[in-house]
Amino acid sequence: MDRRDIGSWLTTPGEIHETIGKPQDFRGANLGLPEYGRGSITPVWRRVVALCVDWISSLIIAGFIGPAIAGTDYGLLTLAIFALQITAFQALAGSSFGQRMLGVAVIRIDGGRLGVLPLLARSALICLVVPPLIWDQDTRGLHDRAVRTVCVLR
Repeated sequence: MDRRDIGSWLTTPGEIHETIGKPQDFRGANLGLPEYGRGSITPVWRRVVALCVDWISSLIIAGFIGPAIAGTDYGLLTLAIFALQITAFQALAGSSFGQRMLGVAVIRIDGGRLGVLPLLARSALICLVVPPLIWDQDTRGLHDRAVRTVCVLR
């Protein structure tokens, strides 16, 4: 018995192409994206830092309006501001505040325009925390796979 018998959930993004899907030379090859530069898959560290920037900005906003609305406990208010902020910025500009700072864009795989409803679904899945932690061979989380989007470099 070895790792392959237990299941693919133990597989890391770097070796997942060996176990499922078509093998590819680099992340994004099966999606028709370039290997490097503009339009290539965004490194995970940039997406994590962008997420932290978005969360901190939501905490700051909630800190200003939270006491007036929710008293001393405004954790859900912060989450709602976070979801609203990333949805609105991605719908209007193609990337959230943090993503814009780090040169990340959210695009549809088929090249179409990002709709508000898919972005709302994507934001809701991000707020659930677990879907972004489950990746495929292109390091796309379940939230991106569900709405057929990918994070690329600007």
